[in-house]
Amino acid sequence: MGIETIFTAAFLVPLLQTTLRSTTTLLLTALGGMFSERSGVVNIALEGMIIFGALTAAVSAQLMEAPYLAKDPGARIWWIPWVAVLLAMVVGAFIGWIHAVVSIKYKADQIISGTAINLLAAGLPSLVLVYFYDNTTASKEVVNRLPEWFGFSPLVYLAFALVPITWYVMFKTPWGLRLRSVGEHPEAADTMGINVFRTRYVAVILSGVLAGLAGAFLSIGVLNQFVRNMSAGQGFIALAALIFGKWHPIGVLGATLLFGFAKALAIQLGGKDIVPPTVIEAFPFILTMLVLAGFVGTSRAPKAIGKPYEK
Repeated sequence: MGIETIFTAAFLVPLLQTTLRSTTTLLLTALGGMFSERSGVVNIALEGMIIFGALTAAVSAQLMEAPYLAKDPGARIWWIPWVAVLLAMVVGAFIGWIHAVVSIKYKADQIISGTAINLLAAGLPSLVLVYFYDNTTASKEVVNRLPEWFGFSPLVYLAFALVPITWYVMFKTPWGLRLRSVGEHPEAADTMGINVFRTRYVAVILSGVLAGLAGAFLSIGVLNQFVRNMSAGQGFIALAALIFGKWHPIGVLGATLLFGFAKALAIQLGGKDIVPPTVIEAFPFILTMLVLAGFVGTSRAPKAIGKPYEK
C-alpha cells in the first residue's frame, strides 16, 4: 500500500470517526483540568482519575449485569451503563476531593499530590482485578455497554456540547468570574468576599468528575472492559492540550482535536506499509513534546497556579 491509500474515502471516513472518538477522552479530561488550573490548583492527577473512572465503570457495570445474564445471557438492561457512568463520575469526584484536601487544606506540593494519585492508579486496579477476576490485567467483558447514537457514543456528543457550556460558565457567569479571580489574584478575591478555598474545592472536584466521565467512555464506550493502564498517557496529553489551548475552552477544543487526529492517524496507519510502525506508535507522543516545547513558553498560566493560599 502506498501514500495514495490515505486519499480514499475508505480511509478518510474511519479516520474522521476515530478522530472524534479519540478527541472525546482528551476533551473531557482537559475541560476538567481547565477548571482546576483556572482556580490555581495544578492537576497532573488527571491520568489517575481517568483510570479510576474507567475501572469503576467497567467493574460496576459487569457486577450489576451479572445476575441478569445468569438468567438470560443476552439480557440488555438499558440503565446499567448509565449507572456505571454515574458511579465513575462519583469516584472521579472523590479522587478530586482527595487531591483538593491535600493541596488546599494541607497546602502540600500539588505536583507531588497528583503524582501520588497517579502512582495509586497504577497499582490499585490490579488489587481490584485480582479480588473480582483473579487476574491483574483486565475485567470481564461488559455486555451492557453504552449505546451508540448515529455511530457514536452519547458521551462523544456530550463532550463537544460541553465546550460552549464551559465557555459560558467560565466567562459569562458570576461563578466563572470568581473562579478566574481566585486563580489570578486570590488575595484580592478574598477581600471582595469570595471564598477562595470553597471555589478551589469545587473546581478540583469538578475536574475529577469530568476525568472520571472520560474514563467511563474508554472502558464501556470505546471498549467493553477495563484493561490495565488503558488510558495510555491520555491524561498527560490532555494537560499538554490544556497548555496549548491556553486554558480556554475554544483553545482546548482545537488542541484536543489536533491530538485526537494524531492518535487516529496512528491507529489508521497501523498495519499499512507507509511509514515504520515504531514511528506510527510514537507519533502522538512526539507531537505532544513538540507542542509543549514550542508553546509552553508562549502560554500564560493563571498567576496563582500551584501556589497554596493562606489568609
